[in-house]
Amino acid sequence: MSRHHVQPSAQSPRLVASAIGVAMTAFSAAQLAQAVEGANDTARDPAISLDATSITGESQAQTSYQVEKASSPKYTAPLVDTPRSVTVVPQQVLKDTGATSLQDALRTVPGITFGAGEGGNPQGDRPFIRGFDAQGDTYLDGVRDTGSQTREIFDIESIEVSKGPNSAFGGRGSAGGSLNIVSKAPQENDFLNGGFTYGSDQTRRYTLDVNRKFTDTAAFRLNLMSHEQNVAGRDAINYDRWGVAPSVTFGLGTSTRVNVNYYHLESNDLPDSGIPYGYSSASATATHVHDKPNDGGDSNNFYGLKDRDFRKTRADISTFSIEHDINDLMTIKNTLRHGSTSQDYVLTQPDDSQHNVNQYGTVWRRANTRVSSTETTTNQTDLFGEFHALGFKNNYSTGLEITREESTVTGYTVTPNANPAGGGCRPGVVASGTCTSLSNPNPDDAFTGTVVRNYAGTNTVGDTRALYAFDTIELDPKWLVNLGLRYDTFDTTANNTTTGKTSNDSNFWNWQAGLVWKPVQNGSVYVSYATSATPPGALLNEGSDGNPLTAGNSTIQSDLEPETTKNYELGTKWDVFHDRLSLTAAIFRTEKQNTRVLVQSNTYENAGESRVDGVELSASGKITEKWQVFAGYSYLKSELVDAGLTGRNGAVTVGGISAAGNQMPNTPKNSASLWTTYEVTPKLTVGGGAFYVDDVYGDTANTVYVPSYTRYDAMASYQLTKNVDLQLNLQNLTDKTYYDKAYASHFANQAAGRTALMGVNFHF
Repeated sequence: MSRHHVQPSAQSPRLVASAIGVAMTAFSAAQLAQAVEGANDTARDPAISLDATSITGESQAQTSYQVEKASSPKYTAPLVDTPRSVTVVPQQVLKDTGATSLQDALRTVPGITFGAGEGGNPQGDRPFIRGFDAQGDTYLDGVRDTGSQTREIFDIESIEVSKGPNSAFGGRGSAGGSLNIVSKAPQENDFLNGGFTYGSDQTRRYTLDVNRKFTDTAAFRLNLMSHEQNVAGRDAINYDRWGVAPSVTFGLGTSTRVNVNYYHLESNDLPDSGIPYGYSSASATATHVHDKPNDGGDSNNFYGLKDRDFRKTRADISTFSIEHDINDLMTIKNTLRHGSTSQDYVLTQPDDSQHNVNQYGTVWRRANTRVSSTETTTNQTDLFGEFHALGFKNNYSTGLEITREESTVTGYTVTPNANPAGGGCRPGVVASGTCTSLSNPNPDDAFTGTVVRNYAGTNTVGDTRALYAFDTIELDPKWLVNLGLRYDTFDTTANNTTTGKTSNDSNFWNWQAGLVWKPVQNGSVYVSYATSATPPGALLNEGSDGNPLTAGNSTIQSDLEPETTKNYELGTKWDVFHDRLSLTAAIFRTEKQNTRVLVQSNTYENAGESRVDGVELSASGKITEKWQVFAGYSYLKSELVDAGLTGRNGAVTVGGISAAGNQMPNTPKNSASLWTTYEVTPKLTVGGGAFYVDDVYGDTANTVYVPSYTRYDAMASYQLTKNVDLQLNLQNLTDKTYYDKAYASHFANQAAGRTALMGVNFHF
């Protein structure tokens, strides 16, 4: 068998784990000696938690689930006075829930689901916010983080979820909202946090977070992580990754601050191929009619091939920023970033809707492949502060962004890679290991075909130039006006090795406006309006693009106009229980217009429309000094108002039924989450959570779906000494079989079963 092998990095997760262990030992010895000498020193600085498995001895502000203000200067008011729905997942929630990935973290935010990827639609984080695909709407410290990735949390301080059209904040896309990941930065006090987590299914996780101040105004911080695990309730699958994130800041506590940081994450997995959708009929021409995944009677079944499947990813992000206080009321900041992300995989997509499942009880192991890389260079300048004009107080933020993004997508040629001729995976057909049983698949089957690198593909380049401004105007203490405006030019060129080149230049304005009434200081009522625009090629071939830029295709015609979205929202926010607990409620309507739809064979027009009407509730913070809660509820009534004709790749489906009036994919009507903890004693904290998601359709025709589910979690932490604590997390307590990602036509991804994680954490 001929097969392409990617050479492993010189460093490995085990080497990083060893490095973390050595560093922890070295630092711990010195710190333990100091701890003994200073056992009676009650003025010791509190430790700062900067890892999802390490936090203790912190102040109320650091351990509370409540967040008062977003990190970005574009939010020109505290959250209680911001006229839009914003949820911040703080460090303490990440720690208490035992989250290790972005998807783990976002399960605590109702109204967000995740979609599945395959080959052309890449693997990686694909969140849907309020029913709209937000795969390209993730930001790192306020700068767009391009490229399909599976993000870790070892270097994450918090995650800010802004719901509703958000192009005024971040530019193109953001029809349903956006995510801003806040990374860890050097602090003014020395600390060392380390931890290791052992768990079921051979989970081994090691982390180190060390901060050292080496001059009066400069500090260095280093985060390290090594993680390896199998997956509860799934055969054969394993995930291995390691990461390193150093950063240094000069000028702490002065008027000029300079920060340099670097982030590296590398993974090597045997990825989950998911479970195929079943059919209601055994016919060779059956169509889906409200069908769900079929695991052949055993939810552990894995349909991939150990001998063929793999997924390797890499992310390298370097950032240089300088921030200067011009005076007490004005600050200027410039951020220069270069990022490179890549992934390389061959994975099994079970059966590709070829009817083997319903005809024979077998599965064709369709190989989906991808080799992709994305390079992004951004320079962003922000000027923000406060001024008074015409008797009104203004909190403002303005900026300029210049970005170049380039993606290259190629893959592999896998032979054989077709449903066997003569009727498919009939009983007795071996076909080089590409057929297996639905009820009893064997991941150890030998693959006797070939996997050869194929360098033909598509290169896509996007250039962004943008200006933006935001202002919160205090008309008087009870009335605030929030305004935002952004102008973008987005020029894209897609060049395919075979079909040729296509270019598009888009220019668009986006804006937001909100009126806030404050009947009391700790409460507000608001109305707001916001827009977004999604130009052709917005994802640069790094996601499932509803408005794609098709390279050089002379057959398929399209308007190549931006899709537009608008949002109307009425909400209220209150800080109660002595301002310890934040409560929010909102009702909204989001309308996406000019969506690209098929109107006749090989012709697309920006003529479609979809709509979501919804209600959202949330609570975050402390009910009492010992009882914390992080909870929410989302109701989303979605509708494809005008979905165009049914078809694929420009071909109209003869006799196809219009999807108009159907529910939008990946949009549950009801979803809710509740996470709560209680401090039983100063040393013992217990907690738990429940997470509910309604039925989710995978396709616009509403013919395939994943059933609703409720998942229960629990945790307990115990402070063994002032320097050591233990934490136990039990996830999916009832071992519920459920699906957390629905693909449009072929399969759904199954979530992990019952998982136990035991963490030991050190703080000095």
